Amino acid sequence: MKSTIPDTGVPITPPASNGDRQENRHEASLHGEILLRLRDYVVEGNIPEGARVPERQLCEMLGISRTPLREALKVLAAEGLIELLPNRGARVRQLSQRDLEELFDVMAGLESLAGRLACEAITDAEITAIEQLHYEMYGYYLHRDMHGYFQANQRIHESIVAAARNETLKTAYANFAGRIRRVRYSANFARRRQRWAEAMREHEAILDALRRRAGSELSDILFQHLRNKRTAAIEHLTEPQESVPASP
Repeated sequence: MKSTIPDTGVPITPPASNGDRQENRHEASLHGEILLRLRDYVVEGNIPEGARVPERQLCEMLGISRTPLREALKVLAAEGLIELLPNRGARVRQLSQRDLEELFDVMAGLESLAGRLACEAITDAEITAIEQLHYEMYGYYLHRDMHGYFQANQRIHESIVAAARNETLKTAYANFAGRIRRVRYSANFARRRQRWAEAMREHEAILDALRRRAGSELSDILFQHLRNKRTAAIEHLTEPQESVPASP
């Protein structure tokens, strides 16, 4: 049988032109923007848990067609925020109290380990970057801007995980983080405790331990931080549901 591999080293398809490359970069950038806006929309509670994703409304809001929306929904499904329904669109994933308990316990273990490992490997520059994020987060807290606060907060946790220098841990963390991102956001509104203020104080302790590279201490603080978040999330789950306050 004659080989189908070309005898010469000439590529089967010609390389993309500069125009093609720019178009590809534009499409990638557009996809990223759509995904970011859609993820924030779901995380911030604009669609009730268990409710169908209103595709037509979202297309109008984002100014896009169904195709890019559905591509973004596939990513959110992989992250665990939504569920794809065969031939019926998608709905926001609904977590039971038991689901929350188990997921937060796993996340507490992962972040605890990340904190311990990060203190062994983190650089001065990485600590400085986390300090900057912390001050940004505090500014958002003072202005009661939950959207900005949550974005900075997640980047701090992700930065600590990245500083652990463990790809297996990083992959596991990303997998579970997506599944509880929405409830981590809404837990700050739990009315039975001042969770937002409590979380801010805990982050002061996290930064202090990180600066001192106190691995065992940081590990314990992060574990309790996630446990407190779990308690607030379950309390919020059992409260009479009202619309989540909008960020300024």
